[in-house]
Formats: sequence, C-alpha cells, structure tokens
Amino acid sequence: MSIMSKGGARAVLALCLALGSLFASAGVVWRQRAAPRVPESPFDPLAQALASGSTVANREAPIPSMCYTKTEGISNPCWTCHTGGVGFNVMDDESLQADYAFSDVGLLNQWSNLFADRTAALADISDDEVLEYIREDNYAPLRESLLQRPGGFKGWVPDLDLARGFDAEGFALDGSGWRAVRYKPFLGTFWPTNGNTDDIFIRLPEAFRRDADGRLSRDVYRLNLAILEAAMTVDPALLEVTGARRRVEPVDERSGGVDVNEDGVLTAGVEEVRGLPKTYAGGAAKVAVRRDFYPRGVEFLHTVRYVDPDAPTLLSARMKEVRYSRKDEEYTGEQVMAFYAAEQEKKMRNRLPAFPGTPELGLINEFGWRLQGFIEDGKGRLRVQTLEEHAFCMGCHTNLGVTVDQTFGFPRKVPGGEGWRHQDLRGIRDVPQAGHAKPEVLTYFERVKGGDEFRANEELLTRFFPSGTVDEKSVRRAAIGGDKDLAWLLTPSRERAVALGRAYMVLVREQGFTKGRDTLLAPPRNVLPRVENGSTGLEDAGLIFEDGRLHLAWE
Repeated sequence: MSIMSKGGARAVLALCLALGSLFASAGVVWRQRAAPRVPESPFDPLAQALASGSTVANREAPIPSMCYTKTEGISNPCWTCHTGGVGFNVMDDESLQADYAFSDVGLLNQWSNLFADRTAALADISDDEVLEYIREDNYAPLRESLLQRPGGFKGWVPDLDLARGFDAEGFALDGSGWRAVRYKPFLGTFWPTNGNTDDIFIRLPEAFRRDADGRLSRDVYRLNLAILEAAMTVDPALLEVTGARRRVEPVDERSGGVDVNEDGVLTAGVEEVRGLPKTYAGGAAKVAVRRDFYPRGVEFLHTVRYVDPDAPTLLSARMKEVRYSRKDEEYTGEQVMAFYAAEQEKKMRNRLPAFPGTPELGLINEFGWRLQGFIEDGKGRLRVQTLEEHAFCMGCHTNLGVTVDQTFGFPRKVPGGEGWRHQDLRGIRDVPQAGHAKPEVLTYFERVKGGDEFRANEELLTRFFPSGTVDEKSVRRAAIGGDKDLAWLLTPSRERAVALGRAYMVLVREQGFTKGRDTLLAPPRNVLPRVENGSTGLEDAGLIFEDGRLHLAWE
C-alpha cells in the first residue's frame, strides 16, 4: 500500500476543484443517484382486523367501562340503561343498580386505559394540530379504500355521500334513500361536553320507498317513515294516557291509501298519527306495523365524531367511528321475550357472551341485528374493527333493559319535520323522559351527582354544582319555558373541546382500543379496577330507579 504525499494530495484536490468548475460552467450538475422509488401499497381497511384473527382477550368486552363506576351509595348512573321492562323489552334489569353481578371474568376491569396517565403524550400535541386533525375528512377515503380493495369487500360499504349533503327535508341528495334524523342524544357519553358528537341516518327497504305501482315515491316514503316514527317513539306505558298520538311531518295519506289520523278521510297535510295502521303503505302494504319493532331490512348509519368548537353543530369532519346496523331477521313478540329470558338465564349461569359473524360481515345478535363498525387506525384512517372491537359494541345493543328493539337514537327523534334534518342541538329543549316530571338532564344530574358516569367532568361540576349540589334553576334554563337549549347546556368550553380531542388522538395513536376508548383528560377517581360482587349501596340509600326510558315527553 502506498501513501500519497501531502503535495500529491493537494494536486489531486486542485484537479477535482478545477474539473468541478469546468462542468459547472458547462451546465453539468453532479447528483447522487436516487434509490428507485417503491410505490406505496394501497391502504387496506380490513388488514388490521384480519391480522388480529379471532382472538378475543377480553371475553367480557360487551360490558362497557361505565359499569365499573364507583357508586359509593350516592351516585347512580346505572338507571339510564338498567331499568324495568318497557313494552316487549322484558330484560327488566334494574336489579343491576342494586348489586354488582359480574361473571368471574368480568370482575376485573379490563378497560385499563382508564388508569393510564398520558400527561406527557398530551403535551406533545398542540391546539392547532388538534383542530387541523379533526377537520380532515376520513369518511370519503374509507369508501374508496373498500371499493378498491383487491378481492373486494363483502361487508357494508358506506353508500351515503355526506359531502353532497341533504335537502330541506333531510333526504340525502345522492339518491341513496338515507334520511337524517335529529334527536336528543342519549345521556352522558354522547354529550359534547364529554367529548363526543354523533349523528344518525335511517333507511327503509326499497319497497317502503315505492308506491303500489312500483314507482319511487317520496310521498309514500315520508308516509311510511311517519308510521314508523309513531310506532317507535311512544312509550307503551303511556298509550292509554296519550291515546297513542304522535305529531309527525305533514304527510299525504292519499299517496299510500292509509288513514293515519283515523278521521275517516284520506287527505294531504296530515300532521298526526293516531294509533297505528295495520300495515305500511305503497309497496310495503303487506308489511305489518308493530309497535316497538322495526320492519325487517331497516338500516341505521351512526357516526361518532370529535367536538369541533367552531362548527355551528359541533360535528367534526373527522370521524372516530362509523357504525352500521341492519335488521336481518324479524321475530314475533313472544320470540323476543323468550330471547330476553334466555339472556337472563345466561347471566345467572355465568355464561360468557358469544356472537356469530366476522369483522368483514359484522356480528349478529340474538334479536336479528347485524352490527358492523369502523374505527380510526394509527394514522387516522378509518379501518374495519377487529373481532374484539366489534364485541365491544354488542353489549349495549343486545341485552339492556332500556333499548327499544335494540336501538337508542330513533326513539328519541324530535317530533315532526324538525326531526328530519342533520343533527343539531340548537333549539332542542331538555324535555323529560316519558312518565317523568323533571327535565331529563336535570334528573341525570341529580341522580348521578355529576355530568358523566365517573363524575369526572370538572367543567360541568363547576358550572352546575357550585356548592356540591345541582343548581336546578340554572339547569332548567334549557327546559321548556326557559331561555336556553341543549346546545347551551351541553357544549364544552373551547379549551375543553380541544383538550378532549387531544386526549382521543393519543388513544388513536396507541391503537389500544381493546383496553378502552373513553375520552378522558385524566384517570377518573370514581372507577373500580376490580369489582367485588354484592351491594352497590344504592338500595340502602333509596336510590334505585325503575323509570329509565328512551321515550321522551316532548309535548
């Protein structure tokens, strides 16, 4: 090996500089050859679900985190879901207010995200980053990804074009048959002040959208939806008192040949359904109307979103989840009651829940409903939920005492035409539940002693519990006769809305939804890491309530 002298090195360096100058003056530029670009594989929304396989680590995933609330004999959020029988829902599970009655597997609170301190992770996300993130659309790309997936997708592909919007009557402008429903959100979790906004859309089978001659008819569709509204929104216990009357949007009885107001004449502009007709109208004239039961083939689209403090409706463009359900089977009332009895028997025998289905096709409950869900991946793209993530959805839509045919939202629809448009809390009053004297949110505050199940919403506690007890006068401002509405009552401050968005973004990046998807700013104090079956202390305190209802006393 030879060693170059210093003089030789200087000569070589001078030669290189001279050559470089020469090539530069000639317009020749030296570049390092770039590595060949590997095209990025198309995003597969099903990949993560397929990779997880059929593993379900938490066999009691259908038990929501709220069921591990530390009641301490003073706070009862349980009444909202567990209540006395309502119509054909004979689950009659109000005893779960009085006693913790978990299976051996369920005794351990496996929603460990509740106990994680994420202070450092939250500090890394700025306010501007949160707002930019929640204002990006991840819904439209989901549809494209599913349609372009090699081999196709066998489950439901989102077919509502939200970007095209809705007309003045709430019908989707894309002609898909979906219709927006405006409703009073269910208590606690789905309040904007607790980190979530949501909206609901309904679609009846095609026969319900056609007249007797098979032609598409909006008048017939509106008439059938009015009949369904009357069937699903009136509390059966109040039928004798109210005469089963429901105010609906103006409908034309002549379009379907059904006398819904029972005045003996078929007319246009009818705004009340009295009782229920025997069948639906038009192409669905052979389908029987059943109180508290949807017809076979009804579909619901439910999106769960962030809270955008600058959006008039608070609904963010980005979606946390997209939830789809379809009623595949319709059973008799006797069969349904038998299913509830079987559910109670399973609980008594300590049997763990199991549901047939796959992530691609959705899971099916005993009552004939198929549920499919999509949730954000680590980059914020919507993906198909895993089997275990799907199981999380099944508990609330299978065996709760408060549901009406396994649903929550539609029975809480705003009456008439005002209830047929995209979700907006502005102008909705805090009306009572059916059979109650006090407004619903006020009742919740009084019974829970806070603004959420864990009593962790410090902003609401400061605002409406100034001395430790609820300020009834202030809360009643959102009730009938007051000067405010639900938007005023349940909207978080801008600072809190952004903080809640930041908290959920951390969960998205972690992708640990099997350990919980609650939107919390800090670990709540009033939650049990492990349960000892036995008394909740609420019965001794006289705080058991059997009157929880989805149905509302609007008028």
